[in-house]
Amino acid sequence: MHKIFITGGTGCIGSVTIYKLLQSKEVEKIVIATRSNNTDPLKLWLPAELDSRLEFVTLDVSNYKEIERVLFQVDPTHIIHLGAYQSPDCSRDHIGGMEINTGGTMALFDAAEKLTKLKRFVFASSAAVYGMRSMYPQDIINEDVPLAPPNHYGIWKLSGEHLARLFHDNTKIPTVCLRLNTTYGKGRDKGKTSAPTNALKAIVLGQAAGKVIPFEMPYQGRENYHFVEDVGAQFAACALQPYEGFGAFNIQGETIPITSFLDIVKEQATALGMEKYVSLSVTDGAPPNLFVCDLDHSKIAGTFKDLPLTDIAEGIRISLVEFKAMAEKGILKYSTAAS
Repeated sequence: MHKIFITGGTGCIGSVTIYKLLQSKEVEKIVIATRSNNTDPLKLWLPAELDSRLEFVTLDVSNYKEIERVLFQVDPTHIIHLGAYQSPDCSRDHIGGMEINTGGTMALFDAAEKLTKLKRFVFASSAAVYGMRSMYPQDIINEDVPLAPPNHYGIWKLSGEHLARLFHDNTKIPTVCLRLNTTYGKGRDKGKTSAPTNALKAIVLGQAAGKVIPFEMPYQGRENYHFVEDVGAQFAACALQPYEGFGAFNIQGETIPITSFLDIVKEQATALGMEKYVSLSVTDGAPPNLFVCDLDHSKIAGTFKDLPLTDIAEGIRISLVEFKAMAEKGILKYSTAAS
């Protein structure tokens, strides 16, 4: 039976990962380390009466000594490390981002080296470890290309991957780094790449208010998209399925032009009777998408079994339906890239 320790478990990816983990009968307990103690994101996926296998501990990952104390007390068999500053936070506060995203990660790995029951460590990395798309002449980009992060967030995530590799070298504990890009759907309300999700929310909130809420994408080009439920399923699979060694993997996703994504949103909204509330465009003179796209996911698909890859149109349709239900309950939140 598995006892899983997860940081960032009340965030967007953490919440859906927990939802997927709880579907396994092998999971005996999930200990959620959280700074905010806000369970609202979890309740988007779970019943109001939370599963009895969930346990919460208050922890700030910048408190290095407390990380060790809590981890020794929990003594987990699996660790999933999602807790981090997002890209806008790291750009605003370089030192704070380093203390949390690199220092906190290092403290967690250092403490994990002393655990006796640990069987797996999964680290949430990012496609921000790659360089800009123009750096790569190939059509499809695999995990072995040169890395040149375009911002501080990517630098700290790449540091985390090196720490993960060193942890595996020292312990031989199977260790997985997952590089994800633009996640869209329910629960996504923070970060630079929350913009595509906000495009969907603008339509639904407009319908709820009886007025058009125009939305402009703040960047242009092509983008690599992941449906949020697929992301949670892949984190859960990489924690629970058999694996040996160390590896960094691109999470499964699909790259299309941003304008094509907006066109699909319009098509799906129209099919759901929301067409009069659609006003989507790309900001004139918008800068190019900062993050890489056209990522090859054959490595993760060949290593782990039965990983989902939801068609973008279907992911958008599901998200619009879920957002409509949330708007009717008054819990749909609109965010900004800086939040």
